[in-house]
Amino acid sequence: MNYTLTQIPDRTAKPRQSGLTMVMDKGLSLREVEDFLSTSAGYADIIKLGWATSFVTPNLKEKLDIYREAGVPVYFGGTLFEAFIVRNKFDDYRKLLDKYSMEYAEVSDGSIEMPQDEKCEYIRTLATQVTVLSEVGSKDEAKIIPPYKWIQLMKAELEAGAWKVIGEAREGGTVGLFRSSGEVRQGLVEEILTQVPFESILWEAPQKEQQVWFVKLLGANVNLGNIAPHEVIPLETIRLGLRGDTFTQFLDK
Repeated sequence: MNYTLTQIPDRTAKPRQSGLTMVMDKGLSLREVEDFLSTSAGYADIIKLGWATSFVTPNLKEKLDIYREAGVPVYFGGTLFEAFIVRNKFDDYRKLLDKYSMEYAEVSDGSIEMPQDEKCEYIRTLATQVTVLSEVGSKDEAKIIPPYKWIQLMKAELEAGAWKVIGEAREGGTVGLFRSSGEVRQGLVEEILTQVPFESILWEAPQKEQQVWFVKLLGANVNLGNIAPHEVIPLETIRLGLRGDTFTQFLDK
């Protein structure tokens, strides 16, 4: 930090197991990646190349190399995994991970129907090759999953070998954990937390109000994802109680 302030919450140090900020790269140029890392590499824990943008991203290898040189790991979005699975190309997906020396992978079923046993088997298999993040929830805003099912899915996928389970919200924050207005499904989140450790969950929360809600509920070291590159530093100030929304959160009463 550039100077000293008291009554600032302790943040976990990188490489973190909690307090993660997952950043969504939806097609940054190489120059934009360099500029982003020059200010935010210390606060970005992992980068997701959104959905299947890696399929059409120019200079993909060079982009991955820039992130790696900065010590920030990258993974392909879960929709790319689903695109391979729906075409019966799982082995090709595993070869793709090796081709680009990927150390992380996301397993999801937000766009396709997949039996839970099958999804857990993909997790078990990939966990022998990479660190797996597993996404729970549908991208279909009309599909409402009851809390008990979220809990059952999250537990099963963690037991299958997922490092973290991701609560689905899409890049807009209007499905899954949230209503179409962006409002948090508070009862759903609170019920999940009765049975799944908060350190094991990465909550997709692209909107500022959603980030504030989770920091107020779970503290500075909540795992948050789908953060836009230009919102990484603003999020860090929310975590530290240095933005109006959380200004009194960590002050001595």
